Amino acid sequence: MLYLIGLGLNEKSLSKEAIEIIKRCKKVYLEDYTVDFPYTHQALIDEIGKKFVTADREKVESLEIVDEAKKMDVALLVYGSPLTATTHITLIEEAILSGIKYRIINNASVLDGIAETGLQVYKFGKITSLPEWKKSYEPDSFMEIVKENQSIKAHTLLLVDIGLDIKKAIEQLEKAAKKHNLKLFKLVICQALGTKKQKIIYKDLEKIKEFTNVQKPYCIIIPGELHFMEKKMLEEFS
Repeated sequence: MLYLIGLGLNEKSLSKEAIEIIKRCKKVYLEDYTVDFPYTHQALIDEIGKKFVTADREKVESLEIVDEAKKMDVALLVYGSPLTATTHITLIEEAILSGIKYRIINNASVLDGIAETGLQVYKFGKITSLPEWKKSYEPDSFMEIVKENQSIKAHTLLLVDIGLDIKKAIEQLEKAAKKHNLKLFKLVICQALGTKKQKIIYKDLEKIKEFTNVQKPYCIIIPGELHFMEKKMLEEFS
């Protein structure tokens, strides 16, 4: 059987059911390529009482884990919610085609955590990602999603690429906004939601640049039109 298990937002977020499943699985993998973990691998091992093997993108996308589940119980641990990434949905599709039983153990994700900003979740538009730019490769199509959300007065959640520090992320965001003729005002930075390191910052773009010590994982929110209750709550973080 194949188990996709959401880890939630901190190392203590696993349910009793999830830990029991992990302990009886013959193989346990940790997907570690979609997020900068806010805790160490050892901290997670201490919580579940079992060692695991880290699985990179190549391992997961090769579907080897599904093949192994034909012969034994296999668990794939995923930070946050287990089906946020399309790669993980592909695992389920392959399991169905192969006649392999599977179970999803859900948990909280950043989509739950952002509610602590006071922004109403149903007022968010399409989610998009801020990729790390490379030399001669500066993709900025994510800004079209931001503009689309802004056109309907919706908030935008930007999921930041693994490894991208806040200084560079803000530089890229500012450059992309300028290229797309979009004016950025106040932003929300959410650091390590759901953990002891959690921090929510609400500042003008220029002030945000002063916060160079934001720890990973973090996300950026570009607010749309604010309800007076949203504005009141956000000001608590300013």
